[in-house]
Amino acid sequence: MHLGVSESMRECEYSQISTRSSTPMETPYKKKTSKKRKWEIFPGRNKFYCGGRIMMAKQTGVFYLTLVLILVTCGLFFTFDCPFLALQLTPVIPVIGGVLFLFVLGTLLRTSFSDPGVLPRATPDEAADLERQIDVANGSTGYRPPPRTKEVVINGQTVKLKYCFTCKIFRPPRASHCSLCDNCVDRFDHHCPWVGNCVGKRNYRFFYMFILSLSFLTIFIFAFVITHIILRSHRNGFLNALKDSPASVLEVVVCFFSVWSIVGLSGFHTYLISSNQTTNEDIKGSWSSKRGKDNYNPYSHGNIFTNCCAALCGPLPPSLIDRRGFVQSDTPQLAPPTNGITMYGATQSQQSHMFSMESKPIVSDTETESVTKTSAFRAPNSFCRLPPHPSSSSRAASQ
Repeated sequence: MHLGVSESMRECEYSQISTRSSTPMETPYKKKTSKKRKWEIFPGRNKFYCGGRIMMAKQTGVFYLTLVLILVTCGLFFTFDCPFLALQLTPVIPVIGGVLFLFVLGTLLRTSFSDPGVLPRATPDEAADLERQIDVANGSTGYRPPPRTKEVVINGQTVKLKYCFTCKIFRPPRASHCSLCDNCVDRFDHHCPWVGNCVGKRNYRFFYMFILSLSFLTIFIFAFVITHIILRSHRNGFLNALKDSPASVLEVVVCFFSVWSIVGLSGFHTYLISSNQTTNEDIKGSWSSKRGKDNYNPYSHGNIFTNCCAALCGPLPPSLIDRRGFVQSDTPQLAPPTNGITMYGATQSQQSHMFSMESKPIVSDTETESVTKTSAFRAPNSFCRLPPHPSSSSRAASQ
């Protein structure tokens, strides 16, 4: 009988013990959230491809037109003209044309796919601190807003720094805000729809090499297509030559109407490089003598050769935006446990805190994203810091 009582007690013990207790002790686990890269929350109007490695403007239709014109014209030239010219004249012609074509294509893609020199926007804390500095410097306590300009002296010339109300920063000298891309760009030259990007400090040299090499390529194709037609005309007549190579007519038309604008643009930017100016400064007449007798360009080195070397051969500045960096949070949250499962290995205070989180409202992704877009997209080694909860600030004020 004693044996029967012990067996009944064992059955009672087995029924009270959960089968999950035999498993190893579980530890609190973090809520798995997919990390976002900073290009995904970039505040400007840009398009990103290949995980943020390629950065372009939002309007890229004209860029694709430029690419198609170059590829089609060169393709027709290598297919219909180069075989005849290589046999009749020299095989060097297709080699030179191929080198020019690859150089034009490389500089075009380098200009279109790179960061032109975008300046990062101020975080909310930096913007608030800058507002306080402006108020203290101007002593404005009334209703009139303080002036939004600063003056700096560069090589004896006074230059005004303008405040950008979108980026909440004082723009550096020669920087300007592009209305199409909605970014402040360092040494802003212009927004070029033909390359689908802004032209600034980090891609201006590649833009200049693109239009200069494209000028040589257009003249090269135009000259040798005419040579091809003339050589065929001596054999079979002019009309028969056009019938034998109809693609040459299309190449002549495209090159004839594009060579003037391309060569003219190359000459204009050669003048800008030799005087160390930008298109934006030349259009506004920033360093024109009409503004004053003492007005001069403080960025010119006084020598054409030195200006060209500074613009084309100087060190390439690094990008100030970390578009492939991760947006990180300082305070990782613990996920609430599943109903009916005890979190072993946690203290009583931690368990009560985790269970109390179920009754608290959760901040939506849209609210977090609105804060992150203005504060997270900074230079490398920066983090996204969420502002303190309103209830905590009011509680601290009351204390």
